[in-house]
Amino acid sequence: MIPAASLIATLTERLGPKGVITDPHDIAPWLVDWRGRFHGKSPAIVAPATTAEVAMVVALAGAAGVSLVPQGGNTSMVGGATPPADGSALILSLRRMTTIRQVDPIGNVAIAEAGVILSDLHDAAKAAGRRFPLTLGARGSATIGGLASTNAGGTQVLRFGTMRSLVAGIEAVLPDGSVHDGLSALKKDNRGYDLTQLLVGAEGTLGVITAATLRLVPDVKARAVAWAGLATPDDALAVLRRMEAATDSIESFEIIPDHSLGLVLAHVPGARAPLDGCHAWHILVEAVTTGEGDTEPTAVLERLFVSAIADGLVADAVIAANEAQAEAFWRLRDSVSAAERASGPALQHDISVPVAAMPRFMVSAARAVEARFAGTTAGAFGHLGDGNVHFHVRAPAGVDGDRWYAEQAPLITPFVHDLVTAVGGSISAEHGIGQMKLHELERLSSPARLSALRSIKRALDPGQIMNPGKLVALAPTRLAP
Repeated sequence: MIPAASLIATLTERLGPKGVITDPHDIAPWLVDWRGRFHGKSPAIVAPATTAEVAMVVALAGAAGVSLVPQGGNTSMVGGATPPADGSALILSLRRMTTIRQVDPIGNVAIAEAGVILSDLHDAAKAAGRRFPLTLGARGSATIGGLASTNAGGTQVLRFGTMRSLVAGIEAVLPDGSVHDGLSALKKDNRGYDLTQLLVGAEGTLGVITAATLRLVPDVKARAVAWAGLATPDDALAVLRRMEAATDSIESFEIIPDHSLGLVLAHVPGARAPLDGCHAWHILVEAVTTGEGDTEPTAVLERLFVSAIADGLVADAVIAANEAQAEAFWRLRDSVSAAERASGPALQHDISVPVAAMPRFMVSAARAVEARFAGTTAGAFGHLGDGNVHFHVRAPAGVDGDRWYAEQAPLITPFVHDLVTAVGGSISAEHGIGQMKLHELERLSSPARLSALRSIKRALDPGQIMNPGKLVALAPTRLAP
């Protein structure tokens, strides 16, 4: 069903000229997902500036039987914020809701509206002597609402957990237009089902997150970033476990194969290898201190790497001499996905496996894929401490990218997901399900999980107006307007 012109006219009257965008040229950039795989249509972007305006939009859309697709920075990796291709939904943009309502260094919380850019929250927390301990490559465009809606992870999950662990409260507009005010950051609250945690990770299918109360931690006093080369992922896990036993200052522990680093060096201007010589695998480690009397993290990493090198776990290592070099190390890691895209067509899989199984899986799964699909090159990198594997399969040289993707993705992705399931893993670690993994979630989930997901969706969104075609597949029934 195409959204009624009368609804768009009403919303324009209520929200003003900044609140509704109908120019096709202005809408166009928001109709395509970040990876360019999903393309949708929509006659308008609705951009409320307050929670009350969001509630009004949702109520009117529900009464008209018109679907809404909540959208923040549009950095979804799974088409989770792309409208349907039939043009039946309006895009509900939260990008005008950019107020950081509170930064409380005493309570160690901040309240940020859904459209706040992650890097802006970082800056506001730092100005108050605190830190929001979640970061990722898209921090300059990803929004708080989107991060909460997808239960985003990033590079500091090892110590602080995913977004689910960092959200202390949620304000959201539910599908009937009512407002759930759950921003109070209570440590004890036993009033039944936890609506905050239900909405975190729901991908906008149960309501629209308009603000979140987020946990802060003391700001970093000092940090040290190291890059090391080693022979196997098993050695990397052994180094991680040794570090965890010796100190609580390790915040990030990334593992990168040499061929991924090679692609970064080839495709990212100014990129330089941190180490001389060749190493099959690399790790990027960050340690921090937050207290005045803590041992300097550089000294901590020096001691740990000297021991690891002496025991043959690490071949070579270097600790960044300054902040510029530390950031250069991180740019290498953050550029892996972009470098792999620049090198040619590829299928990206955001998956997780038990941490103990991750070293073996990274090697065996790549070999299995290459053996099954001739000419492909498979590789994995990711967050070793939490089992998150970014598993990429690159197309054979010289193929037509669109054709290869259309023909091979339906074969390769289920093959990879079957390998993941066999070791007790998950087909989505930190990017969500969106529309890209919808059918795979149905194929691989237990009847109990699917039944529960569908029941929750039907109960909270009986009109099925919230982010249709994402996360939960339901029969296309809808309440009469």
